[in-house]
Amino acid sequence: MVDRLVNSEANARRIAAVESCFGSSGQPLAVPGRVLVGEGILTKMCRKKPKPRQFFLFNDTLVYGNIVLNKKKYNKQHIIPLEQVKLESLEDDGLLKNGFVIKTATKSFAVYAATPTEKAEWMGHIQKCVNDLLKKSGKKPTEQHAAVWVPDSEAAACQVCRNPFTFVNRRHHCRKCGSVICGPCSKNRALLPNQSKKPLRVCNPCHNSVSGKNQDGNQNSWAGNADSSGEDDSDDEGEENPSWSSAPKFYHGSNQLSYRN
Repeated sequence: MVDRLVNSEANARRIAAVESCFGSSGQPLAVPGRVLVGEGILTKMCRKKPKPRQFFLFNDTLVYGNIVLNKKKYNKQHIIPLEQVKLESLEDDGLLKNGFVIKTATKSFAVYAATPTEKAEWMGHIQKCVNDLLKKSGKKPTEQHAAVWVPDSEAAACQVCRNPFTFVNRRHHCRKCGSVICGPCSKNRALLPNQSKKPLRVCNPCHNSVSGKNQDGNQNSWAGNADSSGEDDSDDEGEENPSWSSAPKFYHGSNQLSYRN
């Protein structure tokens, strides 16, 4: 069904509409062979708290952004190649229900659907696109994925030294394991090639685990406070609005796809 939509006017209109909603802040999305498979709102677990984000599933990539005006304007565009994606279902935990993790080599995060049916639809369609893409390209699935960050709200104290966080003793995140840590426990930086060309902030235990030499004989860790850790997360920007909730739309095949881990 995706192949039938590749050169269709309906698909071209849909992609053009997505580009228009992101405006000049987004990258061009109309490329040969690309099909918009589905779109909808998922609640993304950001660093500070869960926030709604608009997601667009294409047959080769997953795009999401902050909602400025529902169905009319989005910003902070993020583009994830589907070849890197691995999905992992989450058990319901209190108010956090219908969740799954989207893992990639550079960034991994949890999202939550409004209902179990919508969760199954999203996971099924994403997994089918990933499988079809890997089959067509002949590539193997990515084996290394970035850690999912522990939300700030789940750590009242440093997860290494256990000292409580205060206005002075601020929270940071280890880029290797995702733990919430204090400044003294994350003074070192390490090279994590899948995430960045620059050394990133890591906790002391992770620094010790990667503090040897890489295959080229070069050191892959650094000591010091050079600010290449990228603490700011653009996904933390934007406000929540419950009225934005709406059922996702998928433009091909059956909505009853199942996800198998």
